[in-house]
Amino acid sequence: MSPPGAPARKAATFEEMAGDRGAPKAQVEKPQAKSPAQKALEKLGLRRDIDLALHLPLRYEDETRIVQLRDARDGDMVQIEAQVTHSEVTFRPRRQLRVTVDDGSDTCVLRFLNFYPSHQKTLSVGARVRVRGEIRGGSFAGGFGREMVHPSFKLAGGELPGALTPVYPTVASLPQAYLRKAVLSGLARADLSETIPQQFLNKNLPQPLSDLREALQFLHHPTPDVMLSTLEDRSHPAWQRLKAEELLAQQLSQLQARRGRAAMRAPALGGQSMRNPAADDGASLQGPHCTLHEQLLERLPFRLTPAQQRVCAEIDADLQKSIPMHRLLQGDVGSGKTVVAALATARCMGAGWQCALMAPTEILAEQHFRKLIGWLEPLGIRTAWLTGSQKAKERREALALIKSGEAGLVIGTHAVIQDKVEFKNLALAIIDEQHRFGVAQRLALRSKMTEGGQEPHLLMMTATPIPRTLAMSYYADLDVSTIDELPPGRTPIVTKVVNDARRDEVIERIRGQLLEGRQVYWVCPLIEESESIDLINATQTHEALSAALPGVGVGLLHSRMPVAEKKAVMSLFTEGVMGVLVSTTVIEVGVDVPNASLMVIEHAERFGLSQLHQLRGRVGRGAAASACVLLYSTGDAPRLGETARERLKAMVQTHDGFEIARRDLEIRGPGEFLGARQSGAPLLRFADLATDTQLLAWARGVAPVMLDQHAGLAQRHILRWLGGKAEFLKA
Repeated sequence: MSPPGAPARKAATFEEMAGDRGAPKAQVEKPQAKSPAQKALEKLGLRRDIDLALHLPLRYEDETRIVQLRDARDGDMVQIEAQVTHSEVTFRPRRQLRVTVDDGSDTCVLRFLNFYPSHQKTLSVGARVRVRGEIRGGSFAGGFGREMVHPSFKLAGGELPGALTPVYPTVASLPQAYLRKAVLSGLARADLSETIPQQFLNKNLPQPLSDLREALQFLHHPTPDVMLSTLEDRSHPAWQRLKAEELLAQQLSQLQARRGRAAMRAPALGGQSMRNPAADDGASLQGPHCTLHEQLLERLPFRLTPAQQRVCAEIDADLQKSIPMHRLLQGDVGSGKTVVAALATARCMGAGWQCALMAPTEILAEQHFRKLIGWLEPLGIRTAWLTGSQKAKERREALALIKSGEAGLVIGTHAVIQDKVEFKNLALAIIDEQHRFGVAQRLALRSKMTEGGQEPHLLMMTATPIPRTLAMSYYADLDVSTIDELPPGRTPIVTKVVNDARRDEVIERIRGQLLEGRQVYWVCPLIEESESIDLINATQTHEALSAALPGVGVGLLHSRMPVAEKKAVMSLFTEGVMGVLVSTTVIEVGVDVPNASLMVIEHAERFGLSQLHQLRGRVGRGAAASACVLLYSTGDAPRLGETARERLKAMVQTHDGFEIARRDLEIRGPGEFLGARQSGAPLLRFADLATDTQLLAWARGVAPVMLDQHAGLAQRHILRWLGGKAEFLKA
């Protein structure tokens, strides 16, 4: 084993990691094909010695002591040493191997429903074996007495281990025995020399951080006297060291990415005053010296809220700099992010540059297109539309407008980033619902600028507010602007949780809304029948509502429909011709129909909290009182599960998107908020943002000092934890 501080040794081969036995020998003449186990290691991302050292156990098995059967209680996980007294294959109620063992204090039946000839050979009568499993008492399948079902076993002999046995996360073709050898070898060979300067190891922390190698050695092989609860909840000092290391690596990489962008160059788009003429009583700004930005402000039929004015000023300040903007605009459903984006495009196009706006779905992209055309076309701005469903002629015309620069604004879906799309001078890229796009897609949009090696400004938008701990960690490389108030006139939405057994009452409520001239959404989680999940699907619901509401236009919308059909359905609903729209979650974002006053969400217990909040935000956009009905079903269960009940309770208790986001983080973890971003910024494996806020604050404080004063150590720390993944932070 290398002592702390020793230089890194040559990386071990997979054969060396796993030991000689059972692993193929390396051939000097030519490289051998990789074994399934070797491929499985790579699938887990275990390519370097340090990767293996940081591959920590899921749980532990206590093989350090032998328990007498007479002392074992029902439900205990124990290890016994006993002699096989009987072994047979029975066929009732199904084929199984039954083995009786006796340890001198009592007997126990070992039952295997799946077994191989090697099981029978090892567990032959007379063999002395060590067996580990859960003791069960009482009757089972017609038999009586104590038993273990599918226990682990091996021939008795040899000393008992002095530490708990680790059980590692694994995949098919990678047995625990092989993985344990590989991890042990990697841990011995890994360079675990200190990368955190000593003065930071106990700074602003309740207790000093332990040595990294000692922490890893302990977590891979903890002593049997340790309190298992401190390993399970990761509060043990060894876990604290690992979590601190991980959080520091994340903070260093984010800060490094931010500083790297500060060295890049982007077009400085000039600065004009920020005010809202709609709120003024003065003379019109229209005239030869009026900027495009000011003209758009004057034409808006509403006043910007103070929050909108604040974030517009933040974005304007970024656009005036020659450093690429990298900003996240977050705001609750209906807070008015689109007009902020429009004003940013006006600032850009007024300076003679092009803008691109990319949305994840055609419905959302078209919603933006309609709204922005209404605001910008009267000002002489030409807008191009790009989607995958366009006809060839329309696409050729759009591509020509973009390449020539005649189209100042380009709006579309993923089609915007395809190779054939060439911009004349792209300076601002806007990505709506940014968590729906992958890192590669965001990088592809930024690469569309070819002007003098400059980078475009990047504005990302999300209607899912980011909790503070996420903003401090996963989004630390971004500047965040927050619209924290809704425009005036938004009506409060009453939310009701209703059992599916009262479906007829809900339909009556729909009938009442229709008689008042209102419209209704009904959202379902599936399109067609699923044998594995018994949910009422959109197609069945559409048929049932059409029958229950004769004379009412009931539409159906889902992602598998042809684009033209989708557009036709949405047009009928938007124009008020259709009274009820049955849909999947394709209408989650972007759909804006002020006359819709009732949202019914089928099987609401199956949806995530943020998704429920997004769907609820489709109503309450007009003057009429609005409601959201969360229909739930318990199926064969007597009641809802705890997580589903907490989600529905939160929906009733609050309409605040930031509070919804905080609770969703508690319930589901950060994946719900990060979406495709996690393909570039790796999810934290060890730290928990809900409980490790003090460690996160420590890492945030240490990171800038390390980059400034210990750049070499900082780079080694990043490479140890992230390898090449830090490159994705450029997106």
